[in-house]
Amino acid sequence: MAEWRKSSYSATDSDCVEIGIGVGIRDSKAPVAHVPVESAAWEAFLRLVTAHSG
Repeated sequence: MAEWRKSSYSATDSDCVEIGIGVGIRDSKAPVAHVPVESAAWEAFLRLVTAHSG
């Protein structure tokens, strides 16, 4: 079973995107379905976001 995490900015809201490490992403309103994302793709996404967030 995956451990799903949501952004700390979401607090207790249920309208958010959640990340399942090694699994993918899902909408908290529809937790049964998710989009698979490989680790390498997720790491590349994080590098890109980090590089453009400053």
